[in-house]
Amino acid sequence: MTGNTDVVVIGGGYAGVMAANRLTQRDDVTVTLINPRPAFVERIRLHQLVGGSDDAVVEFKDVLADRVRLVVDTVTRIDAPERSVALATGGAIGYDYLVYAVGSGSADQGVPGAAEFAYPTASLEQAQRLRSVVDGAPATASMTVVGGGPLGIEIASELAELGRTVTLVCGEQLGPYLHPRARRSVAKELSRLGVTVLEGPGSKVTTVTRDAVRLSDGRQLPSAVTIWAAGFGVPDLAGPSGLTTDAVGRLLTDETLTSVDDERIVATGDAATPSGLPLRMSCQAALPLGSHAADTVLSRIAGEQPEDFTKGIAAMCVSLGRRAGVFQLSHRNDIATRFYIGGRTGAKLKEAANTSPIQQLAGEARKPGSHVWWVKESKLFRGEGMSRKWREQRLQAERGKALTTR
Repeated sequence: MTGNTDVVVIGGGYAGVMAANRLTQRDDVTVTLINPRPAFVERIRLHQLVGGSDDAVVEFKDVLADRVRLVVDTVTRIDAPERSVALATGGAIGYDYLVYAVGSGSADQGVPGAAEFAYPTASLEQAQRLRSVVDGAPATASMTVVGGGPLGIEIASELAELGRTVTLVCGEQLGPYLHPRARRSVAKELSRLGVTVLEGPGSKVTTVTRDAVRLSDGRQLPSAVTIWAAGFGVPDLAGPSGLTTDAVGRLLTDETLTSVDDERIVATGDAATPSGLPLRMSCQAALPLGSHAADTVLSRIAGEQPEDFTKGIAAMCVSLGRRAGVFQLSHRNDIATRFYIGGRTGAKLKEAANTSPIQQLAGEARKPGSHVWWVKESKLFRGEGMSRKWREQRLQAERGKALTTR
């Protein structure tokens, strides 16, 4: 391709900012980042916002390359044939290539009353609203956190550390990703903080009311403040724009992260599903996915064949208030190992993991093309071949399953 190339990135989260920064390594590429907010949100600190120890916001000037044009707006539709995106405030922006990085948000999973009476926590505005509710609630108010994953555990811990009366309703299992050894460590710390943990058969929330939650075994728990941290969804943009998605709305791509419908559209982060097998929604996945999305676009601009995405996820970090945490190590295929680091050291590693993404984004802004996913070189984890082989086996199995159902 000759002349200037216009690339539009939809979404200014971890993956979108990484992709936008990396794209600026070519002088003949103009990058526009469209984001609904004028500041970068540290989603991995939203539980701290709820607890009052951080505002979870960083100025874009601190993480975004100077050459990236920031447009504060929301994309309402993608017109792939015309290569343009429509904006909520009116007008449209054209592109030669589009990076789809719209991220994810809360999903109430259709539980009666959840949308009306529970407080979701996946966005900045939701966390800010919840913070105001917590501040305004009586000191003795009962608070129920629904969801036994990392966000639910972290919010329950933050609130309990403030002296709040907290019940964590996990459904089937507390921390389902964690290895049993790490799970026991989390349970022990939650108990120390005074959190009541409900898990196992009968512990699924079936109804939420203004002042209670009902469980699948018939129990009804008083709840002055119900916090929803169970399940995530993605913005409803790709499907209505005529692009192929999976069942929950993530943009379907090949292994290079290119849309199966249009080689001019590349998806990254939580809203991408390569070959129908998405990575675990996480900051750890977002940064290498963002890098790879940019590399795919740059390869196509150069007339080269993009490479498949082969990076793995190394760990899961869970904070348990401000003084404890669990750093769960994993194999490159994102299965937890028996090794974890807990306690105060775990908290320090969690804080380092929270700080590192901002440093990585700022580093890529200063020197585009410099970002390297550290797991590939680390001797703590198996090599890239394992991740690639495992993914290829999964893909073959899924394709075989599809053939047998035709």
